[in-house]
Amino acid sequence: MEEVYVIGIGMTPFGKHPDKTAADLGAEAVGLALADAGVGRQDIEAAWVGHVFQGMAMGQRALYAAGLSGIPIDNVENACSSGSTAIWDAAMALRAGAYDLVLALGVEHLTSLFRGAFAPDASDVEAQIGITMPGIYAMRAQRYMLQYGVVPEQIAQITVKNKKNAAMNPLSHFKKAVTLEEVMQGRLIADPLRLHECAPVSDGAAAVVLASKAKRNQLGGSRAVKLAATALMSGRIESGLADMTVEDLTWRTAQAAYKQSGVGPGDIDFAEVHDCFSIAEALRVEGMGLFPHGEYVARVGKGEADIGGSFPVNASGGLLGKGHPLGATGVAQVVELVKQLRGDAGERQIQNAKVGVAHCRGGKAQGVEGTACTVNILVA
Repeated sequence: MEEVYVIGIGMTPFGKHPDKTAADLGAEAVGLALADAGVGRQDIEAAWVGHVFQGMAMGQRALYAAGLSGIPIDNVENACSSGSTAIWDAAMALRAGAYDLVLALGVEHLTSLFRGAFAPDASDVEAQIGITMPGIYAMRAQRYMLQYGVVPEQIAQITVKNKKNAAMNPLSHFKKAVTLEEVMQGRLIADPLRLHECAPVSDGAAAVVLASKAKRNQLGGSRAVKLAATALMSGRIESGLADMTVEDLTWRTAQAAYKQSGVGPGDIDFAEVHDCFSIAEALRVEGMGLFPHGEYVARVGKGEADIGGSFPVNASGGLLGKGHPLGATGVAQVVELVKQLRGDAGERQIQNAKVGVAHCRGGKAQGVEGTACTVNILVA
């Protein structure tokens, strides 16, 4: 298949943007990505736009605001994996030889739409009995604690790490580090998860320009980063009681990405993972085989997942610190990987970063373990 490269990245600050629309944010991210790639609007052959709650023709509205029209535009909804699914779609089109230069955008303006906790789709049995996403992850945290002898303070260290990283990220929703004591004194949302351990409601957009190898060479892509793998999977039908500490969907998606890239867990230098809640980070890095099951939380406490640790996780601040505008999240993870692999991450720079992985998992639907999961592997 045709090789795919990320040649341009752009991202707005994540946070609350009452003075901007989703189209405004999308156009800003697109403009930054085009400038970073050194290409013009007229050079983009097709675009995929991920969002969840932004209504009809979000892609057309955002790209019109960016001065792009008349090209194939595909709107993509795949829960929290919408943006990263847009990348998957765009990469597949390049690999098929349909285009040479395309755009993937993720955008969401959540603060104008939501307050409080998200719930699964109304068709899901857990939604029907009133369980929200914080409640689901709280149950997973409770099971993890029971199964592996972990206490809430250890899980909370994940939040401390990520918000420390976010404080060094000028585009993050939260700019202030927190102590463990502050996390544990926070309002209890769903036992044992407290306020700081839940991702915020955020607005924002992120975009990447993707190119074929031939186009990269033509443009002189000295700052291009290879998209060595992009994998997408959906959850299997649940036929019995599942182990809430194991994510089959994450495991299968990661295995597909490893096979595609020829890169295994031992070859990866750092990760951006979908930490919608503190416990989710542990489930995802263990689910991808980056840490043994049941060990990650304790090893966070030893500093192993810090930026200067043996395996940095969520150097951007993750969803807990950087923010979580659903449709933009998966693209923003790839933006961070590119920054790290280029050596452009500033205070957050991971030394000797050569291979990075981005994991984005979204949603819950009736009868299946999870809605969608993407794993992207990038190589300098």
